[in-house]
Amino acid sequence: MDDPPEGAGTPRDRAGQLASRRHEMQMQLQDVERELAALRRSREGAADDDEHDPDGVPLSEQWSRLEGLRLARLEALAGIDDATERLARGEDGVCRSCGNLIAPARLAVRPEVTTCIDCAP
Repeated sequence: MDDPPEGAGTPRDRAGQLASRRHEMQMQLQDVERELAALRRSREGAADDDEHDPDGVPLSEQWSRLEGLRLARLEALAGIDDATERLARGEDGVCRSCGNLIAPARLAVRPEVTTCIDCAP
């Protein structure tokens, strides 16, 4: 695909979108990792059985939530890196399922997507 689809922006615009999204995900990942580190520090030397603590959220629940957020950010970063590679190969904006173009509005919201709205899970 030599020319970008109508309204999709230039490769430079897309590269900027991807770089901005990557930076945003990196900042969110750092925030989550700081929260995980704080949770570890707060639990040092404390009893591990907080499942019956009436004053707070159980450690396992906090840990699960933060770990889920961390994994989601890591997956998003991997998707952004894949999108950057597709852009470099000239395969940007093409649905992996059907081969049709991905709507520019969809790419603007989620620049790392690999499917058009019709093929989205």
